[in-house]
Amino acid sequence: MSGRNVTFILVAVLLLFIANNSLYVMKETERGVLLKFGEVVNADIKPGLHFKIPFVNNVRKFDGRILTVDSQPERFFTQEQKALIVDSYAKFRVADTTKFYTATNGEEARAMGLLAQRINDGLRNQVAVRTIQEVVSGERDQLMIDLAELLNDVALSELGVELVDVRVKQIDLPPDVSESVYRRMNAEREKEAREHRSQGQELAEGIRAAADREVTVLKANAYRDAELLRGTGDAEATNIYASAFSQDPEFYSFTRSLRAYQDSFQGSGDIMLLQPDSEFFRYLKDSSGGK
Repeated sequence: MSGRNVTFILVAVLLLFIANNSLYVMKETERGVLLKFGEVVNADIKPGLHFKIPFVNNVRKFDGRILTVDSQPERFFTQEQKALIVDSYAKFRVADTTKFYTATNGEEARAMGLLAQRINDGLRNQVAVRTIQEVVSGERDQLMIDLAELLNDVALSELGVELVDVRVKQIDLPPDVSESVYRRMNAEREKEAREHRSQGQELAEGIRAAADREVTVLKANAYRDAELLRGTGDAEATNIYASAFSQDPEFYSFTRSLRAYQDSFQGSGDIMLLQPDSEFFRYLKDSSGGK
């Protein structure tokens, strides 16, 4: 290889190195600052291809999209000095690149840590002036609105970020308090269950007594109706017997005697002591029944 070719290659490599350190691209989703010996000289770099002076200028890029900082659950005290475990998160984005760079050195993790600390401080102040009922349900939305308005100015002035939203994910009681609350709720539910059981037993006794009374009344009415029917039947049978007897008294007397003979002599070992001229043998002596 000739010296001329070597020189050409060296020049090409040098130009490529200079171009690589002189040109940079800023994406639509990025924000950045242009530094000159560590000092910010351009805090609003537009998206596109840009030029910088090698070894003099430096570019720091940040994510320009909305980011999420998820704070660790913290223990806060309400107005009644009741402890609550509050878990929250926030949405933010870089608004002031100069302030963001100087406050966090352009490190997102550091910005999230500082912002989470301020969010916890704000939550502590907001929870301290409210009751448990207000924090959990009554003024929960208003708490988040007040916290977002309060922290937005602080985050912008101190960290250079815009706080888009702050949300409380979950509110729990501490484990020791949860256990006592659970025991109290369990006792209340058991008391309520005993009251319902006693009321149910009282109703059951009333229903059972009403059913027994109704059964007694039904049996009495049925027995009365049965006796009435039986009396009516006996009266009708008596009338029939009387009518039949009045039509042929002799025949009725004869059939009654035959039935009496049949009933009397059914058993082989039966003994009956009667006078020979007894009325019982009336039709045995004379089929016409004459005396």
